[in-house]
Order: sequence, then C-alpha cells, then structure tokens
Amino acid sequence: MSARGRLIDVAPLRTGRAFRRLWLGSLLAALGGQMSMVALLQQVWDLTGSAALMGTLGLAHAVPMVVLGLYGGALADSYDRRRVVLATTGGASVVAVALALQAAARVEALAVVLALVAVQAGCGALGAPARRALIARLLPGDQVAAGVAVTHVGFQVAMLVGPALGGVLVAVGGTASCFAGQAVLLVVAWGTTRGLPAVPARGDGGGVQDRVPRQRAAVRRGLAYVVRSPALRGAVLTDVLATVLVMPVSLFPVVVDARFGGDPAVTGLLLSAVGAGGILGGLASGVASRAEHPGRVMVVAATTWCAGVAAFGASPWLLPALAALAVAGAADTLAVIARGVVTQLAATDGYRGRVSSVEHVVGVAGPDLGNARGGVVSGLTSPEVALVSGGLVGAAGVLAVAATHPALRAFSRASPAVPHAPRRRPARR
Repeated sequence: MSARGRLIDVAPLRTGRAFRRLWLGSLLAALGGQMSMVALLQQVWDLTGSAALMGTLGLAHAVPMVVLGLYGGALADSYDRRRVVLATTGGASVVAVALALQAAARVEALAVVLALVAVQAGCGALGAPARRALIARLLPGDQVAAGVAVTHVGFQVAMLVGPALGGVLVAVGGTASCFAGQAVLLVVAWGTTRGLPAVPARGDGGGVQDRVPRQRAAVRRGLAYVVRSPALRGAVLTDVLATVLVMPVSLFPVVVDARFGGDPAVTGLLLSAVGAGGILGGLASGVASRAEHPGRVMVVAATTWCAGVAAFGASPWLLPALAALAVAGAADTLAVIARGVVTQLAATDGYRGRVSSVEHVVGVAGPDLGNARGGVVSGLTSPEVALVSGGLVGAAGVLAVAATHPALRAFSRASPAVPHAPRRRPARR
C-alpha cells in the first residue's frame, strides 16, 4: 500500500449529502457524550471519593447497553432507521437536561446520577445500531469502508475536543454547565438527523418484520448469525478482550490524585491524550479501510492498544504516561475501524442492524465493564496492578483469538456477505 493509500479517505463526505448529515449528527452527539463523561467522573468522585465506587458509573452505563442494545439492533432491522435515531436522540437530550438540573440543584445523590446515566445509556443503546447500519444504506458499496473510517474519526475528534472542553466547563461553571452543553449538542444532532431520507427495513433478515411480539426471536436470530460467522465471531471476541480486561478511564481520577496532584484538568489531559492518538490513527485510517484483510489490522492494532495501556499504568511520570495513552488511542482507532469494516461488510443488510447492535454493545458496554473491573481490581490491589495486568492479559487474549479464528485473519473486503442465519423452525399449525 502506498503512503497516500494509508491516509484517510474522505470521499463519503464529499459525495454523500445524506451521509454528511449523519456524520455531523454523530459527531455532535459524541462530543456531548465526551463532555458529559468528564462531568460525571468528577461528580461521582466528589460524591464518593472511592475508587471502587467509581466503577458503579461504568455499571450504570453498561447494564442498559447489554439489556437494550440487542433490541436496538432488532428495531433497526424492523423499522425506519431514521425514525429510530430521531426518537432515541430526543430521549437522550431530555436526560441531559435532567442531569444539568440535578447538578445545578446540588442534589448530591449518587443513586439519582446513576439512574439518569442508565436512562441515557438506554437511549443510546436503542439508537446506536440504527445509526451505524445507516452508513451502508446511504453510501455506495465501494465507499462503505471509508464511511466507517470517517465516522470513527469524527468520534476521535470528539474524544480529543470533548474532554478538554468538558474540563474547562467543569472548572469554570461546574458540572451543570457541562451537562447543559451536552443537551444543546444533542438537540442540534437531532436536527441534522431529521433531514435524512427515510430508510425503511428491507425485510431480508429472516423475519425481522415480526414487530414487537417477536423481537426476542429476532434478537436470537441476530446473535446466532454472529456466532455462525467465524469472521464476525472473531471480531467480537477480540473487542471483548481488548475492552473488558483493559479499559483504564475509571482509574484516571485515581491516578491523577495519586501521582499528579489531583488536578481535574490533568484528568482531561489523559482523556484528550487518547483522543489525540485517535486522531493520528484516524488520519492514517486508510491502513484499515483500504486493507485487503482488515481482520489482520484489527488483531495487530488491538494488541498494541493493550500494550499501550499497560505502559501507561507502569509510568510514574506525566509525559510518558500521555505518550503511552496517545499510542494506545491511535491503535484503538485502527482496531475499531477495522472491526467496523468487517462487521458492516460481512453481514447482509437484513441482519446489519443486529450485527451493529452486537458490535455496539461490546464496543460501549465492554469498556464500561472494563472500567468497573479496573475499579474493583484497583481497590483490592492498586491502580498500577489493575492497569498493567489488564493490558498484558488482554494482549495475550487477543493473540489467542487470532490463532483460533483463521477466518478473521483471512476475511477480505471483496468477500460477499454470507447468510449464516440459523434455520427457522416451521410455523405451528
């Protein structure tokens, strides 16, 4: 691959008006979420002062993702995906207003904060699969991989700008101002999504038009579809290991308090370092989006992410710690883009929403569970042990998946999506 071929491909933004709207709405929603994360981390730390209880924030976000995320995929394969995104984005904006009001009123109740986080996570879980599955319907087939890449680069921009902006808002106006900023961004994101064309379900996903009474069956068929596809299964397992065992974000305030003077601005710097690395990885996203075998890129990048987090945990100095997080962030971007290419191209459109829901549940709930794991292990041992051990074990797990799933390594962008759906039981007479 030439040096130019390794650079990001922005053709989807140039040629696709509808995709630009989707991309902008996704960017704004992600920016608001990253801003809000700084406020939530600070508020929960101020309320509890406990490393172990910091993990409850991850659980409050992860449980709705697991419970509702798979149903979001069934909705995306059953209903107009544009309407699903509109409804869930609107719900998330209402919750952001509620978070701002509780912070302004100084409620100081951990249960209230966690409940609102759970509701907002539920909105995201129901809407994210439809948002992801829209990419392949709004772009021609030869631009889908590039669309996945620029979408994730937008998220990395949000990771870079959002935490820094959130840290400034918290320092200047308190957590309430940060939550209010998220609400404004979500409203604008809703407006951009409203201009998208209708994207109704095609009905080629094994009976997904059964509607609400049989959504459970649709979810089961979607899970079986992923399990029966070796490439999809390997991609999901790789992400599970790289997130549940490795995610460091919940430990950032603890590390800052122990090593760097407890300054909330440094917490923002750590988050922004991951985002900055992600931007660099995004600029080189052609490595993943143009790769003939994106599964191989995912394995190498996921292993590098794990090693970078372990290096961060071992560093007692700020600059090396930031550098390690930047390397990890770049690798994570390439891993996520490669995973997105595999999941979008290996699935037929009738199952793409449910495959996207599995990817989203793992990609979002996995880090939350990883944050919870980090808090528990840190409370029992130390932040250093939690970070280093998680990174090393995660890297070993990713390599094991690569060794046992040759289909993931062999998957080609030119490979057609294969209908791995399970056989349906005959209808009862």
